[in-house]
Amino acid sequence: MVRKVGRILQVLVLMVISSGYWASLVYAAEEAAARGEASVGKGLLALGAGLAIGLGAIGTGIAQSRIGAAGAGVIAEKPELTGLMIVLLAIPETVVILGFVIAAIVLFMF
Repeated sequence: MVRKVGRILQVLVLMVISSGYWASLVYAAEEAAARGEASVGKGLLALGAGLAIGLGAIGTGIAQSRIGAAGAGVIAEKPELTGLMIVLLAIPETVVILGFVIAAIVLFMF
């Protein structure tokens, strides 16, 4: 169980880091456009926003499927841990929310 949780946390950290990478890439492209250099502009903004949400959603789906399966087993054996399993199931959802916030910032601020 500890290995699975560790693997899920690794995936979540990787998704957060990659979301920040794509957002910074988009920001750099917009800075180049502001200086009058060649830029791919809005297309790269849309790509960065889509990747921020899409990669976060994929990772969250994988994490929640594993946590949900383990949670069903835990609740079957110890019903008093239901609240803990709901909290653990909600934690990966924050990655999608973070991806949405990054996408909104990228699309509306630049």
